[in-house]
Amino acid sequence: MDIAKCLARIDELCAREFPAEHGRTDAGTGGPGYLITALETSGDFYEDEGGEREETEARFEADRDALGRRLGERWGPAQEVGLHSVVERAMDGEEVDEPWAHLCDHVPDVQLWQTDTGRRVGLGVSQWDRELPFQLLAFVILADPP
Repeated sequence: MDIAKCLARIDELCAREFPAEHGRTDAGTGGPGYLITALETSGDFYEDEGGEREETEARFEADRDALGRRLGERWGPAQEVGLHSVVERAMDGEEVDEPWAHLCDHVPDVQLWQTDTGRRVGLGVSQWDRELPFQLLAFVILADPP
């Protein structure tokens, strides 16, 4: 992972306008009050018979933490937010706002920083299913975590 490139992408997200509608953007996905982008994506694990998946997961978490330390230098300590309870609440019928409804489907926890512009910046490691790639996600949002 190239931390300088990741920081530049996060800066670009912070400077962008939010889309008026939910959907794909040239940076990833977005909607009113949020933008999400993949900073890094692994290969898939359909053929993995060894520990490649676990090693990749550990590397992505280490990359998230390393990038998080740099963001912490800018904005202070991260707020750690687990999203498991959000999944449970959504499954019980509670309406969860975007981007949290989207993120809680595949990101177990996130690190969040409050910027001086009122936006929040977050990082999380995503994996939709055991065979699918990991992604290091960065997002910029206005809404507090649920």
